[in-house]
Formats: sequence, structure tokens, C-alpha cells
Amino acid sequence: MYKKLRLILGIIVLILAAFGLITKNFVAQPFMMLGLSAFILVGGLDEMKQGNKRRGYISMIVSVFVLIILLQNFV
Repeated sequence: MYKKLRLILGIIVLILAAFGLITKNFVAQPFMMLGLSAFILVGGLDEMKQGNKRRGYISMIVSVFVLIILLQNFV
């Protein structure tokens, strides 16, 4: 389940990033960062499920960090 979700989120983030780079229109950047955070979070949950707790916790911390940066951009 995590692999499919990671693939879908990765494709969404890649499309949004390519859209921003090609068109020079960065209105989709907050959605890209939200998708990136979800992608990293799902990766961390997958690592935890596989038994690699250290990498899972680091991924979750990075995911929260990206969310904090996203929220700072709105304020």
C-alpha cells in the first residue's frame, strides 16, 4: 500500500514541480510542498514498517519541517 501511495505522490510532486519550472508560474508551489511533505511522511511510515526506526523517525521529522516551512510561507 505504501509503495503505491509513494508512487502516486511522487508523480504529483514531479508534475507540479515541472509545471512551475516550465511556466515560471509558482502558484502551485504550496501544493507541491504539501505533496512533498506527504511523500516523505509515507516514506518514513514505510521505513518504520520495515523495521528501520531511525530512518523512519528522521523522515517524519523532515516531513514536519517541510510543513512548518509551508505554514511560514502563508503567514
